[in-house]
Amino acid sequence: MVVPPLLRAVIMGPPGSGKGTVSARIIKHFGVKHLSSGDLLRDNMQKKTEVGILAKSYIDQGQLIPDHIMTQLMLNEIKGLDQYNWLLDGFPRTVAQAEALDKECHIDTVINLDVPFETIKCRLTARWIHPASGRVYNLEFSPPKVQGIDDITGEQLVQRDDDKPETVSKRLQAYDAQTKPVLEYYRKKGLLKSFSGTETNKIWPHIYAFLQTKLPDMSQKDAANPR
Repeated sequence: MVVPPLLRAVIMGPPGSGKGTVSARIIKHFGVKHLSSGDLLRDNMQKKTEVGILAKSYIDQGQLIPDHIMTQLMLNEIKGLDQYNWLLDGFPRTVAQAEALDKECHIDTVINLDVPFETIKCRLTARWIHPASGRVYNLEFSPPKVQGIDDITGEQLVQRDDDKPETVSKRLQAYDAQTKPVLEYYRKKGLLKSFSGTETNKIWPHIYAFLQTKLPDMSQKDAANPR
């Protein structure tokens, strides 16, 4: 019996592109290990590891975490996953990180969620929260019964600074500037697979079909209607 080679994949997409939803579906259907740089950073900062303390010092100063720190953090974690199929999320963010990753392992495919910035702006700026409970409303998909008011407590809803239109624009511009060279790097290697659209549920079947050419669906009972 021939054992198929292990999948080494990266998922990329701007904030608000549906990357979290798509990653969760990939994990559910294909049983890959999901390695998120954001989750890993938070975990290290919480545990006050050496890398976590160092990373926090940059974040506290409003600076980007240097490539070598992010690379060390992710590569250490990847070493423990050599028996598994995996999906990297949030790494590599720069060409230097991509080159460092290449030295350690061969990447098979890079899934890029190509969602128009206007769609993302509408999606993120429509998000309002009830601070005390963490309840999230979306003015387009799941609005409160009364505009600006929490359904349960009747208290005021607020918009996170991150979701304010001017902040969203800045975040998207920063992502674009930082990530374009990485996408180009993988495009030149023939590894980039872009999926375009404005709705996650319409993009997902195409990603699902693409990954089925590489891995078996682990949740066969749901395979007829991949969600």
